[in-house]
Amino acid sequence: MGDSTPVVALATGSLPTRPVPPEQAQVYVCAGVVVKIHPAHTDPAALRRRLQLMAGPDTEPCWVQPLLYGPIPAPGGRVGSLWPRVTVLSSVDRPPWTEAAALLARLHRAPLRGDPPRHGGHDRLARALDRLAVLDDPDLAWLLRRGTALRDRLRHSPRLRWTHGDFHLGHLGHTVLRRRWKLIDVDDSGVGDPAWDLARPAGFWATGLLDDESWTAFLTAYREAEGPAVPAQGDPWPSLELPAQAAVLVATVQALEQPHRRETAEALLAASRAILRHQSTP
Repeated sequence: MGDSTPVVALATGSLPTRPVPPEQAQVYVCAGVVVKIHPAHTDPAALRRRLQLMAGPDTEPCWVQPLLYGPIPAPGGRVGSLWPRVTVLSSVDRPPWTEAAALLARLHRAPLRGDPPRHGGHDRLARALDRLAVLDDPDLAWLLRRGTALRDRLRHSPRLRWTHGDFHLGHLGHTVLRRRWKLIDVDDSGVGDPAWDLARPAGFWATGLLDDESWTAFLTAYREAEGPAVPAQGDPWPSLELPAQAAVLVATVQALEQPHRRETAEALLAASRAILRHQSTP
């Protein structure tokens, strides 16, 4: 650890793109190399398995590949990983809903190999509820109650497919020479219900935060690519409802923790009320 790790030289000689507390990831860019210091709660053994499983013959086409298929020591007892610098979606780009859906469907159809960990959606929800409890806001007690009930209902969800675990449009990227979108951010990938990868678009659409045209394009492309998260025909909502509720709740907590996002937080609180309104409380 300490001065012997290559992360120190790269991080101190480059620009941090996300100066955030240790419970979140920190990303540094140095020329064509990206150094990611993973959150303090990261399990190094699970991260190693995730990095190695990315390179499998069925999963490799879905991911931007790391420069090293294993974690490296980082300051503060944390672990880091090395990646090529990629282009990510910008605010002026057309959201590639159909390309993203086909990419997820391909990942979800990949045969399971090795010993992948469980995807991180469940843990991400649990951490959000812990942070919500720390806020200790009486006006948010209803959200904590319903979130706890939701966590319990999701506890025994099936573990069937290889999943990204935290998909949204910000987790798409491509290298300079290849314009085809691929998945980035392996931290939450693993075995689980593939519906979690459709959860954020589904939840935002169900609460009016995503337009019908975008959602329809995404869902149609996913079905055309034979994605297994939803039935090929009919109402997809029974398969998506609980993960979608979780995705909206996590996004709400993230916004509530940032005072400068008050307007966003209010919109997401309204979305949480809408999507959780029929859920029974303990």
